[in-house]
Amino acid sequence: MSDKVADAPSAQVPLSVVPFSLAIDGMGGDNAPDIVVQGIALAAVRHPGARFLLFGDEAMLAPLLKRHARAAAVCTLRHSPDVIGNDMKATAALRIRGASMRMAIDSVAAGEAAGVVSAGNTGALLALSKIVIKTLPGIDRPAMAAIGPSARGDVVMLDLGANVLCDTRNLVEFAVMGDVFARTVLGLTAPTIGLLNVGTEEQKGDEQLRQAAEILRESHIGPQFHGFVEGNDIAAGTTDVIVTDGFTGNVALKTGEGALRLVGQLLRQVFSSSLSARIGYLLARSGLERLREWLDPRRYNGAVMVGLNGVVVKSHGGTDAEGFAHALDVAMDMVVHRFNERIREGLSRIGALNLPNAGRPATRPNLAEKTV
Repeated sequence: MSDKVADAPSAQVPLSVVPFSLAIDGMGGDNAPDIVVQGIALAAVRHPGARFLLFGDEAMLAPLLKRHARAAAVCTLRHSPDVIGNDMKATAALRIRGASMRMAIDSVAAGEAAGVVSAGNTGALLALSKIVIKTLPGIDRPAMAAIGPSARGDVVMLDLGANVLCDTRNLVEFAVMGDVFARTVLGLTAPTIGLLNVGTEEQKGDEQLRQAAEILRESHIGPQFHGFVEGNDIAAGTTDVIVTDGFTGNVALKTGEGALRLVGQLLRQVFSSSLSARIGYLLARSGLERLREWLDPRRYNGAVMVGLNGVVVKSHGGTDAEGFAHALDVAMDMVVHRFNERIREGLSRIGALNLPNAGRPATRPNLAEKTV
């Protein structure tokens, strides 16, 4: 796993997009709009040059901005009368033009903002972004990418659910975007890349996986391409970037989240089971606090819809102000470090290899040639 850092994202780099840097869906998420405004106030301290277009119910947001002067100083409030609910289908969300999420996305398409951040409905955010902002030239489908913990540091994984079925072209494009993501957010000079498979042997997996591996070996990121990795390699940190289809990626993501919650519950049970266990907790408290901070989901909040013609960041719907501020950090890193421009550069180099035309497989294939 690469540990060299160059051009590492700086939390104090002022943004230069005029007149606004980011559009914010003020009404999206379980705890909006309170945590949204509080998160902006936290981000304003770390990013003094940032400016925000805040969309939402003015009657609810204006009093919050009065209570949080730092947020008020960097925000321009725009009233939006409607909200896209968490349970609303994407097809229905497309028809609500006055919703805070839709208006925030529209501002990116109009060039008023370089990106949008929302803690709202994931399906609606992806559908609206694909239709309104559109994909980058040469990208077949956008993917959802995020950072998670591993034994050797942070790891980037994509796709996490935007595309259930993927072909060779999609996987190669995801690898290029994952490479740029790791360079932009993690500051790695040459992030290692792995294709998630049911085994590490070259003959494992379906034809699309094997073709993607061959193309990546011949590409400009070939020296960084580790080859196939398995599920246990995600937490082990075998590579800096894990590439897979959205079905497998989402299952892996939810499994990892569940495992972390289980570990937390078991630790609480163990350290509260007896007097000696509680004494043991007091002795190990400093180390456990470091562990808690390392595994804090707020630290990893902010999944990026990569491959769109603008920065789109999805915050977890149930996060708090600190978590939402971290999603803003991710979005600003994307803007400051020219994320989309770097993707275009990477795709232009991959394009010389004559990627196969995109074609979605009709069914999920049998990934293993033999039982593992």
